[in-house]
Amino acid sequence: MEELLKQYQTVAEQQAINWVRVGHTSDFPENAGACVKYNSKQIAVYYFSRTDSWYACQNLCPHKMEMVLSRGMTGDSQGIPKVACPLHKKTFSLEDGSNLNGEAYSIATYPVRIQEGNVYIGFAD
Repeated sequence: MEELLKQYQTVAEQQAINWVRVGHTSDFPENAGACVKYNSKQIAVYYFSRTDSWYACQNLCPHKMEMVLSRGMTGDSQGIPKVACPLHKKTFSLEDGSNLNGEAYSIATYPVRIQEGNVYIGFAD
């Protein structure tokens, strides 16, 4: 299980050296998530239509090690965009991956760019 978690590391926009096209903006639901695969990683992608904001994070919930975050409930907590695990309701910031429940584990986040209607996620590898 530890090995599975190790493959997910937060990537800041300035660290992204490989921008991967994961689809067209119309391929993703509004105010919900979808899952894409990059190499061996499952990545959850979210579009918040009210703020016209895009987010990406690992699809793996670190609480019970299930690939479910793309099906999580989205919203915000005091202005912080978040996703809640659909199984256990643990909530995570989509900005920095921090656990909004105050627990020690967090999730990896990735930068998203929109260019000419295409969605790109930035990776450090």
